[in-house]
This record gives sequence, structure tokens and C-alpha cells, in this order.
Amino acid sequence: MPTILLIEDEPSLGLIVKDSLESRGFTVQLAADGEAGLQLFRLQCPDMVVADVMMPKLDGFSLAEQIRRENATVPILFLTARSQTADVVRGFELGGNDYLKKPFSMDELIVRIKAQLARQPVAAPAPGGPLAIGRYQFDYPKQKLRLDAHEETLTNREAELLKRLHDQRNQVLERPAVLKELWGDDSFFNGRSLDVFITRLRRCLKDDPQVQIVNIRGIGYKLIV
Repeated sequence: MPTILLIEDEPSLGLIVKDSLESRGFTVQLAADGEAGLQLFRLQCPDMVVADVMMPKLDGFSLAEQIRRENATVPILFLTARSQTADVVRGFELGGNDYLKKPFSMDELIVRIKAQLARQPVAAPAPGGPLAIGRYQFDYPKQKLRLDAHEETLTNREAELLKRLHDQRNQVLERPAVLKELWGDDSFFNGRSLDVFITRLRRCLKDDPQVQIVNIRGIGYKLIV
């Protein structure tokens, strides 16, 4: 049974969500604030984190930022009443995987949790060793990107996206196709998440000016090497 770390400072909502998830076969650890949630995360190593954004002691965005320093792959889903696009984008920039606005239905939350758990890719060995992207060496199975002595660890989704860009380098990677393959659908919020991941990959590749990820307006992206 997957273990979900639920961090929610509204006691009644936290208990309702916990009971609903447990009735559907999940194991749930409940914390009432961000600091307690971070301690539980370190103790329990959950399969997924579901966190409110507005919480005492440590807000959800700060919590996600800390979790991403320690674990690059665990899915993080934000629960929040915030609806501004800037807040959504910030959540994705800090390593969030999904975003559900309050009030929400339990059925939608469970569908999103299952989708995130099912979407965690298992990297297959890449034949022939690391992939060359300009001066960079991309170790896809280990999710490592190296340039000389510098090494950066990518998240699962960053590695999957970079692998697809590499495989179609100097060709267009179509936006709807990659959204459906890695995010499950091409909704507005998933599209914003994809934009954030592209921006993060550009930063990772910025030290080789011969490598560029360019927007092909209305179609997708192209990795130029």
C-alpha cells in the first residue's frame, strides 16, 4: 500500500482526507504543520507528499524546497485556496508535481494521487554509456548531468524530458505529445508545469552556449546542439 504524507493545518479537513484515503487502501501519515511534516518525511520516507500551502511554522512552498534538497523524486501535490498563476508557477518551480485548488472533491484528489504514483518512471539502462549534449554528459539512468567537474542531479521528470529532447535533437518535440506522455493530459496547469521544467533545463545547460532549447511557437520545443 502506498504511503501518503498528508500535511494539513485544518484539523477537520485533515482527518476527512486521511480517512478517505485510508478507506481506499492508502497508508496515511498526518501532520498539522510544515515543521512536523518535514520531520515525518525524514522518518517515514513516504511514496508521496500532499501538502497545504498556507501552514504555520513552515509553509508548503518552503517545505517543498527543503524536501527537494533531500529527495529529487518523491511526488509533491499542493492543496491550496490560492488561484493566482504566479503561485501555481512558483509551486512548480520549487519542485511540485501537481496542484489542486480548494475546495476539491476526494475523487479528484485520489485520481491525481494515483496518476502521480503511476507516473514515476523507472529508468532503463542507456546503451553505450552517457549521452552527449554538446559538452555535457547526460547519464540518463542515474539522472546525472555533468560538465567537466560539475555534476547536477535531475529529477525524474527533468531526466525524462531531457531524454526526449535529446532523442529528437534538432527536431521539434511537440508540446501536446510530451504533456500527455509525462503529465497525463495537456491542461493549462500541466502546460505551465512543462514551461517551468523547460526553464530549469535551460539553466542546467547554460554553460555551453552551443546548446539551446528554443520555443517553436504553437508547436513545442527544439534542442539545438
